[in-house]
Amino acid sequence: MGRLFGTDGVRGIANKELTCELAFDLGRAGAYVLTQTRQKPKILIGKDTRISCDMLEAALCAGLTSVGADVYLAGVVTTPAIAHLVKSHRFDAGIMISASHNPYEFNGIKFFNSQGFKLSDRIEDRIEDIILNKKWDEVPHAQFDAIGRVNKAELENDYRGYLKSTLNGASFKGIKIVMDCANGAAYKIAPAVFEELGAEVLVINNQPDGTNINKECGSTHLEMLKQEVVKNRADFGIAYDGDADRTLFVDENGEVVDGDKIMLLLAKALKDEGKLKNNTLVVTVMSNMGLFVAAKELGIDLEVTKVGDRYVLEKMLEGGYSIGGEQSGHIILLDYATTGDGILTSLHLTKLICKTNKKLSELAKIMKVYPQVLVNARVENSKKELYKEDSVIMDAIAALEHKFNGKGRVLIRPSGTEPLIRVMIEGEDYDEIKKDAEALAKLIESRLS
Repeated sequence: MGRLFGTDGVRGIANKELTCELAFDLGRAGAYVLTQTRQKPKILIGKDTRISCDMLEAALCAGLTSVGADVYLAGVVTTPAIAHLVKSHRFDAGIMISASHNPYEFNGIKFFNSQGFKLSDRIEDRIEDIILNKKWDEVPHAQFDAIGRVNKAELENDYRGYLKSTLNGASFKGIKIVMDCANGAAYKIAPAVFEELGAEVLVINNQPDGTNINKECGSTHLEMLKQEVVKNRADFGIAYDGDADRTLFVDENGEVVDGDKIMLLLAKALKDEGKLKNNTLVVTVMSNMGLFVAAKELGIDLEVTKVGDRYVLEKMLEGGYSIGGEQSGHIILLDYATTGDGILTSLHLTKLICKTNKKLSELAKIMKVYPQVLVNARVENSKKELYKEDSVIMDAIAALEHKFNGKGRVLIRPSGTEPLIRVMIEGEDYDEIKKDAEALAKLIESRLS
């Protein structure tokens, strides 16, 4: 797999790339690096609904207990639930088994430190160094009564209670919602929380069978949710991904309300309440240009990062900001959570809808979405960064930026995993920017072939 840790833990096809052997090694090395100064460290494990989760959980438990860690199994819970529970219940570390929005054949293992944050590159590199360079001599083998135990941890209700506590007594009575749980980790928790707050909830894709997680459902496939919202005359729809660290909405007309609109609405609400720390929203380069225009009109400052929630979080911690996120619906409300939390985000947007007594379609007019086109240029991995040194390519990009005159933009992003350079163009005319993007992608391919 090359470098083990990607942008969000270790991920791959279960039992092919992410094997039991690797999970065992991650348990041993992870427990040692994260808890080596503690006697009998306590580690919390959660999982989503994939068929491979039980297998990987067992391998992780073997690795963790072999170095003397006590393991606590939370069962099927969301990724942000693990992040919260690790901190609130004073575990020494947490692990989530999930591949988020990917199909069921993939799985992943991501670690959280004792404060509920994902690991830094430095810590990940330390774990990798032990595994890849086989430095097992420094990792202890627990003997006799030092061997760790595996325990059940019934903590779902604690997490549900925490989610509701962040709303300061808000009620959702009179609200009718269609909820798509992606046959994933949110399938029990999310409907229960909303129903306890008084909402009428029509739930779809909440029958996980191990292989149907994210399958034509959830935040990556909104067609079914759109239809159900309109058919049932619901106030709006909510979709989560497989581990519920992200959420997207659908308004009463079946139109998508993406992460850009959600975080802008929540940022404005915080600003109106005097709670938007340093008057700033953190976004990535992939946020729609319409967000940049709207934020300026609203008097909200923006900080822009590379793609990836870890970079959003780093910027938020660095600047002391309270909200940030991605167009995909991965939104971090740092006053309440240490990572993106789809259920938390959806609760706070629902609270805003109830408070304003406006339809979601009306609230979503907060920004105009500029047409966006993404075209891939196929380029060898070794040449993906060379476009910056090619004067013909750079001149073509500059010419497009000049033509748009502030009403469009060009974003070039080499893929981190594939032999591709992604050409994204935004502008006012879809047909025009589509031609521009295709032409620029062809130019890049021809120049770097």
